[in-house]
Amino acid sequence: MNERLPFLQQKTSKLTISPGVYLMKNKNNDIIYIGKAKNLKNRVSSYFRHNSSHTPKVLHMVENVYDYDFIVTDSEYEALILECSLIKQHKPKYNILLKDDKGYFYIKISNDLYPKITAEKNVDKTGEFFGPYTSSFIATQTVDEVNKVFKLPTCKYKFNEKRKPMRPCLNYHINQCIGLCHNDITPEEFNEIINQAKSYIQNGNNLSIKKLQLQMDKASENLDFEKAARIRDRINAITKSNQKQKIFDIDLKSCDFIASSQSSNGICISLLIYRNGRLFDKLIFSYCNEECDENYLESFLIMYYTSQDNIPKNIVLEEKIENVELIKKVLCDKCNHNIKFSFPQKGNLLKYIMMAKSNAEEYLSVQNGRTRKEISALEELSKILGLKKPPEYIEAYDISNLSSSSMVAGMVVFKNGRPFKKAYKRFAIKDNLIQNDYACMQEVIERRFNEYLHGNDSGFITLPDLILLDGGKGHVNAVLQTIKKFNLDIPIYGLVKDNKHRTRAIATGGSEISVSKKSQAFILMTKIQDEVHRFAISYMKTKHTKNSFSFELTKVKGIGSKKAQKLILEFKTKENLKKASPEELSKIAGVNSNIAEELYNLIQNL
Repeated sequence: MNERLPFLQQKTSKLTISPGVYLMKNKNNDIIYIGKAKNLKNRVSSYFRHNSSHTPKVLHMVENVYDYDFIVTDSEYEALILECSLIKQHKPKYNILLKDDKGYFYIKISNDLYPKITAEKNVDKTGEFFGPYTSSFIATQTVDEVNKVFKLPTCKYKFNEKRKPMRPCLNYHINQCIGLCHNDITPEEFNEIINQAKSYIQNGNNLSIKKLQLQMDKASENLDFEKAARIRDRINAITKSNQKQKIFDIDLKSCDFIASSQSSNGICISLLIYRNGRLFDKLIFSYCNEECDENYLESFLIMYYTSQDNIPKNIVLEEKIENVELIKKVLCDKCNHNIKFSFPQKGNLLKYIMMAKSNAEEYLSVQNGRTRKEISALEELSKILGLKKPPEYIEAYDISNLSSSSMVAGMVVFKNGRPFKKAYKRFAIKDNLIQNDYACMQEVIERRFNEYLHGNDSGFITLPDLILLDGGKGHVNAVLQTIKKFNLDIPIYGLVKDNKHRTRAIATGGSEISVSKKSQAFILMTKIQDEVHRFAISYMKTKHTKNSFSFELTKVKGIGSKKAQKLILEFKTKENLKKASPEELSKIAGVNSNIAEELYNLIQNL
């Protein structure tokens, strides 16, 4: 608890009720947070009340407040402007700062006699560059679209004035390339096409169509019908490209769509930028939860748009924000044109917002090591099993036995819906439990949680959100008895197989739960059951092979079972033992040169 709280509360009791800006400071007098308020006294005092509803970020910030300063303004509008300016100046620790997760990409038109259009990461002096684009996808998509619309060559060849006709490629034959290699076009004609492509990149679809329409009409007037036909084909290609994009309201040629997504690991804001009727760019901004308060979207809007030279006429958000009119006034004053804020609940605009939200969710999924399918599978599984939250850390167990030899168990871990192989574990079962699946499973679970409580193995320190057993209700009931000894509340279920050894259902302690085979949850269950079975079987085969090999070594006089095991432990694999010389074998305690020689000859013949 902050020891300065009584002082801060007393200071706040004398604070003005005017609008203004407050600056929270730590004991080193560093500004750690800046905020605006319609009523300074009410707003600042809210931080220093014993209020459990504060976000973790606010609680952490308040713990570090040693003192605060404030600036009174004439209006909330002035407070907002001042807040934004001070945040940019001081960059306080607990304020949202613009941090977009991307590099920059450019579209290049090379300086060659016959220029090529490509997407590039860096700018140099070898061409004309357009951008930057913050998404490689947007830059690459635009280049592909331009090359396709204007039928530009995408091959590796560089063409010069003295180019000789060569055999044209497939693109030429399917009418996807104008055929420089076939000498079908002059440098002047090619440069005219490049200029049209440049206009398309700079101005978008609609303006390009208008310019091409004028050129086509002019060619027709000059009776150059072949040229007019080529331009007509380009117009048709652009129109066809337009149809692939989602249809815009005529007033939304300059529009940003903003949506966010939040997980236990952070917040992501996705911004889709549409200009001239097509997707121009995508921006992603990510923050950890500690950086954000409940008004993080308002803070983002002010910080982002006050730093932009060109603010769109339309900004679409997934939900209404409290101070939208105030933010609108600030942004309109900056750009000198009206801005419309929209919060769609249905229709075309909602589709775009959902697309922006999907981008935010996908980004968080990738950051968390998950795909949308994996998130869906975990959410489905939690609903089926009645869990409080999707199980991020799942442990699965299987017992394996080959040819009545000693039994083993495998433990696999799925983290965020994916195999987490670093945490896989193998267990060799005690001999007196052979052929008793339930007792084996109990032993494995007991050893696992004894390690959690008393062991030194860091691989056991994480408690699972869910335990899955390869087996039915008998296995579940056996393990539930063991878990009770540790006073742990971990959901335990079995994975039941059909007579073809395929996943069929989920077993509880008393019944079975059927799951649709088409669901993502069922696909994940099958993946987990197959993986734990594979892992346990592979360990059983390895152990069986080692036991068989160990027995073969005892055929040498002077090598007993203990010495054979010692050799296997020292050299680890049969292949390493085969490579070992008699001298290396004789270094093992109890193996003299004669035994080593005989052992060497035996191993070479195995």
